[in-house]
Amino acid sequence: MSIESIPSLPVPIAKSKNEKIEKFDRWWILVAVVVGLIVYLVTTQPDPYKRLVIFVRDGVWLTIYITIISFMLVVVFGLIVGLARLSKGKVIRGIATVYVEIIRGIPMLVQIIYWYYAMPPLIKDLGRALNIESMANFQANGIIMAIIGLTFGYSAYMSEVYRAGIQSISKGQMEAARSLGMTYVQAMRYVILPQAVRVILPPMGNEFITLLKDTALVSAVSVPDLTRRGREFSSTNFNPIETWTMVALLYLVMTLLATRLVAFLEKKARYER
Repeated sequence: MSIESIPSLPVPIAKSKNEKIEKFDRWWILVAVVVGLIVYLVTTQPDPYKRLVIFVRDGVWLTIYITIISFMLVVVFGLIVGLARLSKGKVIRGIATVYVEIIRGIPMLVQIIYWYYAMPPLIKDLGRALNIESMANFQANGIIMAIIGLTFGYSAYMSEVYRAGIQSISKGQMEAARSLGMTYVQAMRYVILPQAVRVILPPMGNEFITLLKDTALVSAVSVPDLTRRGREFSSTNFNPIETWTMVALLYLVMTLLATRLVAFLEKKARYER
């Protein structure tokens, strides 16, 4: 064997200091600054900031709970509507399109209020007409109706994200999968959707962050989230500046942490390509 025929091995290239520094996400500095500001206000001015944080902490957890549950449902129902919009059946595609166009044309606050105030009387009337006692005596739960309202509204937006991601995948991928004997469902599950998820991850992350902020709208239907608890504290103690400054900082911390999580997932998805 000659020397020329020996395969050359890849030579590891040492990473420069700049490349190592770029690994550090500088936006964590902003997170640390906001958290530090909250800690500073709570420790230096316990009245009202410490009392406020203690008062609204249940609202913070409820905000996170509503966001996570709603987003999980949005991911599922958004996919269903997105696939319906790509369906070859005209009826299914038409129903999905009408749903998306109507929901996107109604403000989210109006949708949440409608689900809480208008939907229960409709359910009661339907229960009386059908002689179903459970429906006739239906009582709305604010948290459940808020989650349904957010899910119903955001699924329309998420369906468009899914539709755009699926359409970005080359048609040859579907044709190749079908030529291997896969059904349409199998090809969509094992070939198209895994590739589409990497494409739609950034806009999906943006929808999550927007949903987190829009949970403040559920305070309009008596849900004791962070915004409503802040309003209660402000009306009781008559200190709107301190109250809404702290509420804004708490929302900012949650939003920044969610943004960093989305950025981390995007980075991992890029490595897998």
